[in-house]
Amino acid sequence: MLNLENFPWLTFSIIFPVIMALPIAFIPDKGDGKTIRWYALIVGLIDFVAIVYAFCTKYDFATPGLQLVENYAWVPQIGLNWSAGVDGLSMPLVLLTGFITTLAILASWPVSLKPRLFYFLMLAMYGGQIGVFVVQDMLLFFLMWELELIPVYLLLSIWGGYKRQYAATKFILYTAGGSLFILVAGLAMAFYGGTTTFDMTALAGKNYPLTFQLIAYGAFLIAYGVKLPIFPLHTWLPDAHGEATAPVHMLLAGILLKMGGYALLRMNAGMLPDAHAYFAPVLVILGVVNIIYAALTSFAQRSLKRKIAYSSISHMGFVLIGIASFTDLGTSGAVLQMISHGLIGASLFFLVGATYDRTHTLILDEMGGVGQKMPKIFAMFTACSLASLALPGMSGFVAEVMVFVGFATSDAYSTTFKIVTVILAAVGVILTPVYLLSMLREIFYGAENKELVAHEELVDAEPREVFIIACLLIPVIGIGLYPKLMTQVYDATTTSLVAALRQSVPTLTGKTDKPLAFHSDFKSAPVITGKQS
Repeated sequence: MLNLENFPWLTFSIIFPVIMALPIAFIPDKGDGKTIRWYALIVGLIDFVAIVYAFCTKYDFATPGLQLVENYAWVPQIGLNWSAGVDGLSMPLVLLTGFITTLAILASWPVSLKPRLFYFLMLAMYGGQIGVFVVQDMLLFFLMWELELIPVYLLLSIWGGYKRQYAATKFILYTAGGSLFILVAGLAMAFYGGTTTFDMTALAGKNYPLTFQLIAYGAFLIAYGVKLPIFPLHTWLPDAHGEATAPVHMLLAGILLKMGGYALLRMNAGMLPDAHAYFAPVLVILGVVNIIYAALTSFAQRSLKRKIAYSSISHMGFVLIGIASFTDLGTSGAVLQMISHGLIGASLFFLVGATYDRTHTLILDEMGGVGQKMPKIFAMFTACSLASLALPGMSGFVAEVMVFVGFATSDAYSTTFKIVTVILAAVGVILTPVYLLSMLREIFYGAENKELVAHEELVDAEPREVFIIACLLIPVIGIGLYPKLMTQVYDATTTSLVAALRQSVPTLTGKTDKPLAFHSDFKSAPVITGKQS
């Protein structure tokens, strides 16, 4: 009989979809891919149910440290262990990964080109994504980070749009190039000092000099800044989204971007706290640039996919500000923003794909009046757009307010710096409803453009599509009305992380030659404006 008490749930959640992807090549199928679709969906559901079961029965909200820890010697000659564990930073994202990937498999129903390869890649990516969030060994983390790149590249280059080869090549060059910084910085941390270890907990406990921390932090920031993405390392994302299919959109927006935010919290803030004290103002500035620049660029886009892609970049700016806030509320808001955007971004891109399947165009100028023939898609698109523009009662509103209030009440920055940051970020918040509501108007309102879109052939959403959007909107509304549903999962961990970060701030005290420092009310350190106290 299976012993569930000591069952390796995390290892199972990584390995199961990868192993179950292998028999796809031998499954009898009539050529329409129906059997393979159901097989992949069942595998995804089993893995998601296993994740939910482990969360409900094994995870303790009040424990800030790692839970469900699994550690097995893998390559002992080089000190490489199969090490897995979850805490408040990773558990919500593991749940999000299982949830969105399973829905993305369901969203893949219309795929008819090479269905065996397509669903093989989807399941392989499933395991790699979960692995990024749960492994606790630096070298193993790098391997998982690389594993999920290959399926995305193939999914873009084979099933993408007209410029799919360009988009896929740009994606792999940016992300693989960034991965080199992870490998170099990770190996430097592993070999530093008298002991060699890849264990993340042990690496965080090493006493690195400040110069070493700053260099490693910068390397990680480049790598994770590509994935988040942070300006100016963002240009691969609009191209990838512009050519991807709806299921790949859901994975890119819902999960892959969150890997960058998670790694910034786990490694940059958690393992290099002294360097984080110096880089935090830089993160705030980059976050503001992300918010305003991407919002303005999204406003100017005429392609529906690229407009939503730049919207995603803008929303990720709030994650950077929250990470750099040095407050429990701001950091909690950053995590909630990642979860919220994962749900909202996946829903919007799925609807973009559904709209394109019917209108056969992504250019806003070629649309107009399609809401009359597609009222269900019109209603769902409107609801998801309102969630994206942070309508009160939706998860996006709660997350952004938490980041704003957390940063505004931080005693780590001067009042002037906080006021300027909040005002500039608020400009981005104002721009968001402008470009999203104008997008809805151009697609669904107005006169029918029958010259470019055959309105008589338009069909409304089918039950499968309504089900997918309902699954994504229910948690968005639930978290918006009662945020504790999600915040209680990670509050203990984020509070512990912020407490450790605040202890690192005194490293700035007395070092008056540094251009970026902190407010004098915070551990008696210099002022952030650059004027020495």
